[in-house]
Amino acid sequence: MENFDKIWRAFFALGIIAIAVQQLFCGDFRPVIIPEAWPAWLQHEGRLVSTWIVSLSLIAAGIAILFDLKARTISLLLGVLFLLLVIVVQIPYQSTHYPLHLGSWTNPFKTLVLSGGAFVVAGSLPLQGNNSGFTKSLGMLIPVGKYFMAITMATFGWMHFLYPDFVTPLVPNWIPWHLFWTYFAGVALMLSGIAIIINIQRRTAAALLGLMILLWFIMLHVPRAIADPHTGNGNEWTSVFEALAFSGIAFIIAGKRQEAK
Repeated sequence: MENFDKIWRAFFALGIIAIAVQQLFCGDFRPVIIPEAWPAWLQHEGRLVSTWIVSLSLIAAGIAILFDLKARTISLLLGVLFLLLVIVVQIPYQSTHYPLHLGSWTNPFKTLVLSGGAFVVAGSLPLQGNNSGFTKSLGMLIPVGKYFMAITMATFGWMHFLYPDFVTPLVPNWIPWHLFWTYFAGVALMLSGIAIIINIQRRTAAALLGLMILLWFIMLHVPRAIADPHTGNGNEWTSVFEALAFSGIAFIIAGKRQEAK
């Protein structure tokens, strides 16, 4: 699986680039980056300028990963950026608005996956010469990346059981037994997350997780985005890009190289 790491890194990088381009097109942050109308001080002209700065930075980081331009260092910095967004922006927003509704925490968890994914990407890349002490220190975060992904997937799986009325309509109409597949996917997400956390058949679990998310990307998210490209400034397209990035992360976790990190 690790022989394909360059492809999986491309999945992650393209997902990040696409989200950033979407932000530039919409002139605002996607909720997975910064929630709408939050924080209060980041509004009007300041929000637009910030959107462009962050988006261009994400595009530059994605390109660096795609073409292996100091990709390990850039990935570590990208992971820190997403982690700071979780701590400084996403968690305070959810704690203020919807603290007790697990479903409303979807975006903070997704941002956490992007953070972990960037660390996982860094771990799939060889050490670069003349690393500074700061970069080496950031490298200590690489092992936590897979746990960010695993905890989120297990939580999302549990949400399938908490909110079946929301999840079931997402199953394409041409697939029968919607409720069965809702619960099946929930179990699969929880088992894959737990397997990665406790390191039991981790590579197999991560590979199957990546395959499942990639199938959702093809069969679920892309068709939904084509059918409804405009609602929420293109929320369905954001889901497409997230799924592509998430599948790449899972496939990298399935690689042997991560075992030594």
